[in-house]
Amino acid sequence: MTPFVSIIVPTFNREKMLCKTLDSFLYQDFPSGTFQILVCNNNSTDNTQDVINEYAMKFPNLIIPIFEKRQGVHYARNTSALKAEGNWLYFTDDDMVAEPDLLEKLFLPCKLFPELDVLTGKVLPLWEVSPPDWILEHCQNGYLSLQLRNEKLIISPSDVGVYSCHEAIKKDVFFSAGGFNPENTAGKWIGDGETGLSIKLEKVGAIFGFVGNSVIHHMIPETRLTQEYLNGRYANQASSDACTEFRSGASNTSALFKSAFLWLIRAPIYLSIWLFYSTLMNSKWHVFRAKFSYSIQMFRYKIKLIFDQELQQLLFEDDWLSEKNNG
Repeated sequence: MTPFVSIIVPTFNREKMLCKTLDSFLYQDFPSGTFQILVCNNNSTDNTQDVINEYAMKFPNLIIPIFEKRQGVHYARNTSALKAEGNWLYFTDDDMVAEPDLLEKLFLPCKLFPELDVLTGKVLPLWEVSPPDWILEHCQNGYLSLQLRNEKLIISPSDVGVYSCHEAIKKDVFFSAGGFNPENTAGKWIGDGETGLSIKLEKVGAIFGFVGNSVIHHMIPETRLTQEYLNGRYANQASSDACTEFRSGASNTSALFKSAFLWLIRAPIYLSIWLFYSTLMNSKWHVFRAKFSYSIQMFRYKIKLIFDQELQQLLFEDDWLSEKNNG
């Protein structure tokens, strides 16, 4: 019997978290035989493969082990999608814990709205330690991959705030869009990942849905509750945003130089605001320190784009499921 949905879990060096993720999906309140779980080891160096093998032996018809040597989460997700059997693909990460009724509630609206092509829901935090106040005030958002909106159901022809840690896509629609774009690839941020996919999905006419009672929890370790992490996260977002702008048409040399210069001008402004709020002991300084990193990275990435022809060609690629990119 063809599974209704293939759950795809890319994983890299998170053997302990991975167990919690897999356990939460193994015992979903969803009909037996209607889903499979593809676990893709993205060239881990810890005991991740042993963990996957153990689960595959215990649940031979449910857990499908995959190995992807090429470093990069888009490789892991796209390779898994090519091997998935389900009519729907559900993407999540190896640091997530699903509510037992996540799948049931996520797909329930499809009975009334069969035109839905892309689904997501709430992403709530699961803190390893109590977070500092400034994290609660400023970072319960996409910078920690959290989705806290309160609507019960949204149906839209545009992205409703989809993150790849809680995202279901009809398989044929996913393939027509060309799969996930690169993002963090071998430690370097080179593309716009899930954002790029959402834009491509909009272009092929996909209908998005947000299902408020379909909930997953993001395990957030203490290491992500620091200024250093936030600075890096903003810098990564800058690389992603620069790629999206480039792909949207801002790709000629003069436009890149102009934009890079404007972001360089913003940097000392953010620096001044950061120091101002820091002097006042106002928690907003954390955000403006991170925005300083964002502006510097936007400048660097746009300058890199001017001189790196190979990177330019890579960013113009749409089909990451083709034989050329997955041969």
